Amino acid sequence: MKTCSLWGKAPSRSDFKWAFPLAGAASRTECGISLVTVKVLNSYGWADDSERRISVAGTVAVKKKKKRTFKEWLRSRDGQQVLVMISFMTIPLLLLFIFTYLPFGEMVNFSFYNMKYIGERTWVGIKNYIRVFQRDDCFGALKLSLYYMGGSIVQLVLALYLATILSFKVKGGKFFKGCMFFPYLINGIAIGFIFKFFYTRGYVFDTVLQWCGFDLENLPYWLRDQRINNISLVATSVWRYFGQNMVLFIGAIMSVDNTLYEAAELDGANKFQQFRYVILPSISTIVTLNVILSITGSLSAFEPSYVITSGANGTATYFVVMHEIAHTQQKVGLASAMAVVLLVIILFATLLQNLFFKYVFRSGEDEDPNAAKKREKQAARAAKHRAKAMESESSTSALPEQNR
Repeated sequence: MKTCSLWGKAPSRSDFKWAFPLAGAASRTECGISLVTVKVLNSYGWADDSERRISVAGTVAVKKKKKRTFKEWLRSRDGQQVLVMISFMTIPLLLLFIFTYLPFGEMVNFSFYNMKYIGERTWVGIKNYIRVFQRDDCFGALKLSLYYMGGSIVQLVLALYLATILSFKVKGGKFFKGCMFFPYLINGIAIGFIFKFFYTRGYVFDTVLQWCGFDLENLPYWLRDQRINNISLVATSVWRYFGQNMVLFIGAIMSVDNTLYEAAELDGANKFQQFRYVILPSISTIVTLNVILSITGSLSAFEPSYVITSGANGTATYFVVMHEIAHTQQKVGLASAMAVVLLVIILFATLLQNLFFKYVFRSGEDEDPNAAKKREKQAARAAKHRAKAMESESSTSALPEQNR
């Protein structure tokens, strides 16, 4: 077979691709093959206009691409895209490593030493972790997290209730949404000082209760009495954060399809049944997210007890105790061990919550495929029994007709 000066060989079948000739393109013949300017449609879209070899049958002989060098690839469009992606990823990942993962690794390293911020360090192994569980002020402070966990449940219920109401047409709905979300925008330190004067003896809260008919002498000291001071601090946290949960719930509820409500109304469902069987399953992901954020936040509560009471009268949370040990007593190793223990507790609590909600909000997609197969087998068996029953009925009905 005659070779072509442009190819250096006879064109084979693998050298042909489908293409479309450009209108009015000039053509010439070489090696028995017509040459015209065409557009070639490849997997990435239209290629540039170029001269291609078209056989008499209309197929296109496309010259195989040469392998590009690394320098040519960098200058190409694909190389430029990769360079842009790498440059945009490098800086955030570098900052994340420097300011998050590197300090975390150093903190874990510090937890195995008896050390201060300045001075020599002594290797003690896991003794700091043992002290965390032996000291009452360290691990015992986690008991106060139960107050904040209870408050987080109240916070979520209140946020979900108000979100369900405000997600529909309500007079002044936007105004109430703004008022309830506004506390979340205020700085935590400022909120601490506000409630510090709010709960002080004879100030705002006591004055309001006196207007309602309560005697000041019968009212407790809201920040001194250990029976109620932690509840007062939890109420502060609920007031600040329930607006955030409410806004997340409203966004999820408004994304529910209106046809589901119409179908439920046609079936005779009341408002509570619509909430239970339409709204709640549709926003299960946001409910899970809010619960996880609230529980982990209750384990790491810091601002209310630190700003309002400075951890006095039995209000010191785990974070307040850790702050005291690290910055006042200069026991950096013990405080680092406390931080690692708290991280493990939060991860364990998050895992339990995920497992719990996996079964509470279990959908058809999340079910075990084996269970679906069992249901199919049961349905097949039931169909067989029905067929046999129908055959037996037909045979018994046919006997009297034969006798006749």
